[in-house]
Amino acid sequence: MKKHIFSCLTLAMVISSTTLFAQTKAIAHRGVWKNSHLPQNSIASLKAAHELKLFGSEFDVHLTKDNVLVVNHDNDFYGIDIATATYTELLAKKHPNGESIPTLEEYIKAGKKLKGLRLILELKTNKLGVERTLEAATKSVEMVKNLKAEKITDYIAFSFEACQKIHELAPKANIQYLNGDKSPADVNAAGVNGLDYHFSVFKKNTSWLQDAHQLGMKVNAWTVNTEEEMSNLIGQKIDFITTDEPELLLQVLKK
Repeated sequence: MKKHIFSCLTLAMVISSTTLFAQTKAIAHRGVWKNSHLPQNSIASLKAAHELKLFGSEFDVHLTKDNVLVVNHDNDFYGIDIATATYTELLAKKHPNGESIPTLEEYIKAGKKLKGLRLILELKTNKLGVERTLEAATKSVEMVKNLKAEKITDYIAFSFEACQKIHELAPKANIQYLNGDKSPADVNAAGVNGLDYHFSVFKKNTSWLQDAHQLGMKVNAWTVNTEEEMSNLIGQKIDFITTDEPELLLQVLKK
């Protein structure tokens, strides 16, 4: 009887472990923009990610001179340097579809209406230094909390200091480090519970994906745009893939 109970428990643990890391999930890189011809990081591209029924949509957050959090990939918005400009100055330019640069508040409010879509908030490293980067991290966490969006928001950053700051402020949040220069053990020891490395890092460090899983960490790869690389990572049971080609990834996942 005891052997039977032990076997059942062992089987349950195996099934649970397999389920935990079984199905790779698709994340749109800067929203769905490439095939939709929408501006990157626009609210329109965020809505397009929801229409594709993706797991999540990644977007990039900067802090302006007057401490407004805005969503844009590059350090400049159509020629205006974000870190040294005010939000009002950024409103002088628009995306080709007519959208102004979204504030983080506007972006999250739009995302909350898109049921089932996770928001993958990338905190950009501020060109003015670590202090401004950490200030942006603090304000981002405060914004997510104030808008009651903790359950749908994950954080990623190239700055390890920013990842640690976010963990300090939101210890239950999912946080993934982007830079690719630290082992899973080193990242985990700092309290950061995930990796989000360029796919080439996992090809160079062949054990890191499985090492991270053994530590209970979630793993993402960016920016994966070919069927070959997608299939390779799916075969290794990676948790997430971030891509500019979400339509292709969805097709590959169905095979």
